[in-house]
Amino acid sequence: MRFVIAGSSGFLGTALRDHLAGDGHTVIRLVRGSAATPSESTWDPHAGAVDTDVVAAADVVVNLAGAPIAHWPWTTAYRREILRSRVAATSTLARAVASASRPPVFLVASGIAGYGDDRGAEVLTESSTDGSGFLAGVVRAWEDAAQPARHAGARVCHLRNGLVLGPGGGAFTVMSLPFRLGLGGRIGSGRQYFSAVSLADWVRAVSFLAATDDAEGRYNVSCPHPGTNADFTRLLAAALHRPAIMWVPAVALRTALGGLADQVLGSLRVYPQRLTEAGFEFQHPDLAAIVRATLRR
Repeated sequence: MRFVIAGSSGFLGTALRDHLAGDGHTVIRLVRGSAATPSESTWDPHAGAVDTDVVAAADVVVNLAGAPIAHWPWTTAYRREILRSRVAATSTLARAVASASRPPVFLVASGIAGYGDDRGAEVLTESSTDGSGFLAGVVRAWEDAAQPARHAGARVCHLRNGLVLGPGGGAFTVMSLPFRLGLGGRIGSGRQYFSAVSLADWVRAVSFLAATDDAEGRYNVSCPHPGTNADFTRLLAAALHRPAIMWVPAVALRTALGGLADQVLGSLRVYPQRLTEAGFEFQHPDLAAIVRATLRR
């Protein structure tokens, strides 16, 4: 198939385009600067500009673009950028998809933050209600921005991603550093659920949804057996043969990170019901398998 990817230079985008190319698909990257090769096309999401011919020629358009969530400090201006970057990119691509005579499949990255900051031990499936909080509002606006494509008859999937962990970058590099230094430990109570997915399963899930003709709507892309922060702490420390005796109190984290701390201290116990029912099989179904896969070189 022919894929057009926005946000192709990031941790997820790089892994996805390598995976797709390895499977024999054609990948066109949307880039902000001048296109340097035939596999690139210039776009400007904030100006609403994209080559509609490139989009119309695609079988699948994937949007991974957006300002990083894990950014400090979380100022009011940066919060606006988190929202603006996601809505602008999605709406620009949705309009281009809608204008095609044969609208391509539209896969839009989203996040489990749509379920809120903290839902305790409640099992969250795609049919669960959305939550409250800043990021939950961002997710709603982000997903709503795809409506033009849906109204034009395109098959649209929203990828409610858990935390994607893989080698070579991303959140795991930052998370594992204290453990490698012997300074790892639980955060807050440690009882908060930690919903994650391996990078390998994430790229496989995106490919699966692209090729599944009746896949449409919201999909939780997160492992079927999430654990708690304490579980992750124990597993990572054991895998690295390091102690995990440190502890970061919730009050200290809130003082240091402000509103961003809610994303670390909150509990989201997410289950990928629709992916599982569609026949997708996770290679790394729990935190233990994800840690092993992420540390494997």
